[in-house]
Amino acid sequence: MASRSIASETTHPRAYFRLLGVALCLAICLPLHGLCSLFRIPSPWPRLFLRGAAISCGMDIHVAGNPIRRDVLYVANHVSWLDVLVLAGRTGSAFVAKADMAPWPVIGWLATLNNSVYVQREARLDVGAQALALKNALETHQPLTLFPEGTTGDGCSLLPFRSSLLAAVAPPPPGISVQPVAIDYGVRAPAIAWIGDEPVGVNALRVLSMAGRTKVILHFMPLLDHADFPDRKAMTAHSQAAIASALNHVG
Repeated sequence: MASRSIASETTHPRAYFRLLGVALCLAICLPLHGLCSLFRIPSPWPRLFLRGAAISCGMDIHVAGNPIRRDVLYVANHVSWLDVLVLAGRTGSAFVAKADMAPWPVIGWLATLNNSVYVQREARLDVGAQALALKNALETHQPLTLFPEGTTGDGCSLLPFRSSLLAAVAPPPPGISVQPVAIDYGVRAPAIAWIGDEPVGVNALRVLSMAGRTKVILHFMPLLDHADFPDRKAMTAHSQAAIASALNHVG
């Protein structure tokens, strides 16, 4: 298994060229999104920006399986801030995010622009309100992604999946599907992983300094048949096992 030595310990000029690419994508897509909003027509530009940003960051995205494009909750592993770019860029998904991300400069603004659902994950007494917020988001038909690990892992294994937020789909709203997704960065996953107390800016520059391009595969697995799962804990356990298998992790 590769280690963080794959990434340079110092910032390489390629990191700034990649950031420039992201800025150019934003400069092109943001005004066009504004025009769509002005005329109240559906806007493809948030998704196109996120896809362009992922490519600018050095990601080569491949899809395995059959992603459901609407009325779906994706249940995915979480490795990096790049997960949002690669998954949303391919599917147009919104995300369930920690509430403290909303005020982040740039990142929080972009997350809000993409209709993120903010939750206080440590507030156990608010589980019902959080489930209602997810149900309301799913009713907009935009795909929604939940990272049940609650934080980013080390790229070598999965953290325990939390079942509480799956209350929104147990039982599911009419017409809503649940689809596990494995985000696979291959041998570079440990180097890309955002773990510990590493500041996001430091992580971003380190990852963007990596030489070459990174192949990332999005494994879309079969939909969960709700009749097969008596409760959200069983649904969560199955999703974790399926994702671990796709990533060749033990758990």
